[in-house]
Parts: sequence; C-alpha cells; structure tokens
Amino acid sequence: MHKISGLFLLIFLASCNASGEDVIMNNVDNKWNKKTEQKFNLEISDPQNPKNLIFVVRNNNDYPYSNIRFIVNLTNPKTKAKQIDTLNYILAKPNGEWLGTGFGETKETFFQYKLNYKFPDKGNYELSIAQAMRNDNLPGIEDLGIKVETAKP
Repeated sequence: MHKISGLFLLIFLASCNASGEDVIMNNVDNKWNKKTEQKFNLEISDPQNPKNLIFVVRNNNDYPYSNIRFIVNLTNPKTKAKQIDTLNYILAKPNGEWLGTGFGETKETFFQYKLNYKFPDKGNYELSIAQAMRNDNLPGIEDLGIKVETAKP
C-alpha cells in the first residue's frame, strides 16, 4: 500500500507546476505554410507579476536553414492593440550542427522573446506567429510553442 501511495505522491508532485510556468505547444507537422499563423492564447491572471515569454521550436534535419524568422503579433484583449515584432533566431552553428537539445534528429531550442514583460491588464492575450522565411511551405519544423513563466525578482 505504501508503494502505491508513494507512486501517486510522486505523480502528483511531478505534475505540480510550482515554478509558475506554462508551455503551450502547436503541432506544425513538418510543413509550415507562410500564410498559416500559429496562434496561442495566454491567460494572464496576475499582471502585477512580470513574465518571461520564451519560444520553443522543435525542428528536424529536413529544416533547410540555420536561422528562422518570425513575425509576432501580441494582441491586448481590452484595447485590441497589437504589438508587432519581426524576429530572427539562430538554430544552427556555422558548421551546420543544431544548437537545440534532444535525441535523434529532432532538436528543441528555446528563444527569448520578452523578458520581465509586464502585461498591462488581466485577460486572454492572443499571440500569433507567422514564419517569414523564403519558402511558402517551410519543411522541418515539427512543433512551435510558447513558454510563459513568472520572472524571478
């Protein structure tokens, strides 16, 4: 009986998110069309605490470039105002070796977007990301996500 309750306790503790972070992932399915935005809904319940917004990119060896460019729209739920950013991130070293971590051909890389960002209000913010590369259908991107974590003071 102690082994079973210990197992449940271990599962419960592993599923708790004490660090105040959420990760939302979208499956891009190895072919990201230039006209398809990846959309994320960020529920901000404590705007008084600054947040770190970090992109998560999972790519494989089919990806043809060493960098990736995003056009990001962050929409305020109250004012409908959009913050638009064009970003460039490096995925590989000059010798072609992927910078991310992981086993096999899929690599996961984290990219800082906004650090210590203070959301103006509570609400459900929409963040959308479009790829801004040369290909209309960008191969090699398996998943794209956003990690929202409470910034440490």
